[in-house]
Amino acid sequence: MEINEQKVDEMSLALLYLTTFKDKFGFRAWKSHSWDVLDRLYEKGFIDDPATKAKSVVLTDEGVKRSKLLFEKHFAK
Repeated sequence: MEINEQKVDEMSLALLYLTTFKDKFGFRAWKSHSWDVLDRLYEKGFIDDPATKAKSVVLTDEGVKRSKLLFEKHFAK
């Protein structure tokens, strides 16, 4: 089966919204997704570099906006 990585990335970014919280560094989400997906989201500018010891990743300003928009688009009633 061929996988549409764009759609996987979109759904993963939307799901990051579920675990988003704010700390002194900005908005963060738990790194519970595929490393390949997180790397692509980093390359697209939606999250900071996921290759850290932290259990969460910082979302960029654009990542926060896009994550919320995609979550509402796909999961809101």
